[in-house]
Amino acid sequence: MHYAKANPGDDLSPRARLHRRMTHLRKLGGLLPAALLLLGLGACRAAADAPPAPPPPEVSVIEVQMEPVTLRDELPGRVAPLRLAEVRARVAGVVLKRSFTEGSEVKEGQTLFVIDPAPLKAAVDSAAAALAKGQANLGQAEARAKRATALVQEGLVSREAYDDALAAQAMAHAEIAQARSALSLARLNLGYATVTAPISGRIGGALVTEGALVGQAEATPLAVIQQIDTVYVDIKQPASQLTRLRRAALDGAPGGEAGQHAAILVLDDGVEHPEKGELLFSGISVDPGTGEVTLRARFPNPSRLLLPGMFVRVKLAKRVDQAALTVPQQAVGRDGGGNATVLVVQPDGKTAVRQVQTGGVDHDRYIVTSGLNAGDKVVVEGHQKVAPGAEVRAVPFTPTPAGSAAAPAPAPAASAAR
Repeated sequence: MHYAKANPGDDLSPRARLHRRMTHLRKLGGLLPAALLLLGLGACRAAADAPPAPPPPEVSVIEVQMEPVTLRDELPGRVAPLRLAEVRARVAGVVLKRSFTEGSEVKEGQTLFVIDPAPLKAAVDSAAAALAKGQANLGQAEARAKRATALVQEGLVSREAYDDALAAQAMAHAEIAQARSALSLARLNLGYATVTAPISGRIGGALVTEGALVGQAEATPLAVIQQIDTVYVDIKQPASQLTRLRRAALDGAPGGEAGQHAAILVLDDGVEHPEKGELLFSGISVDPGTGEVTLRARFPNPSRLLLPGMFVRVKLAKRVDQAALTVPQQAVGRDGGGNATVLVVQPDGKTAVRQVQTGGVDHDRYIVTSGLNAGDKVVVEGHQKVAPGAEVRAVPFTPTPAGSAAAPAPAPAASAAR
């Protein structure tokens, strides 16, 4: 017969069993702090292994300062050549040769066309023969007058015959003068058979070809030459603004007679012409129909970039603001309402969007009339890296060297403002 094995604790009294349980719990309690310590060490190790927080993004800023800026009016203008000459045929004949390349630069006195000189040479020979005949007649008339003078003193010829001899001598002298004039004209016309450039400049296309008969009834136009190494620009301006412009000139502002570099020319692509212009005040009259005056500025054009007939914009100085605030154009964005905005770095190192008012452009900078103060730090580059309220690391802005690609105008301030 088999009996179940008795549990060793079954024969313990209730007090003994309670003591055993308490001892077991005390052992477990000693292990708990160690377990918690191990968990803490693991958390510290995990925190130590975590990557450090990234540094604030870097942005390029300028510190806005007050500076003198010339305020300018921008007006439409049209380019005109410094000199323009129509080349015309001055004698009649057939064109034998064209001696220039169309669209090229020609020098004053350079041969352009050759007209058939044969008829003109014949005219020279005829005039020379007429002069020789007149000289022979003059010799005969002088001899007769000499004899008549001697005979009239002796009473051998009448006074009338003597007067006729003197008149014949005078007529012979007149015929000589006429023949010499005709010979000079014939030689001059022969010279006109070689058509030369009256001025230096750029010549256009030939208006006639070889074989054309020119100068038959009128002076036929052959070509046009325009001097464009220096050009004029004719500018329309309201007459009411002319007095202000003259006053600026008298005050010595770079906007009139006192300034040799008074005008800035802007091409149709927005790029400024590298050469400054001189504003001319002579010959100004008011158009009674429009109330406008036409001003003329003179610009050097060594690269021949400006061509007659081109429409351009001309900036004329109106006054100088001695305490203007300016920012680079790439620092200005637009919000959803079309308002101009900039991103500024505050004293706490965080960015904020600031709405501004602009009052014109000075070269590649906007003139700010409100919204900024001297000393404000405006973000010029790095808009794409930050949002308003973000902490940043500001570094001084370095302008792009001339000839390098310009940085595109940013728009994060606009999106942030929305």
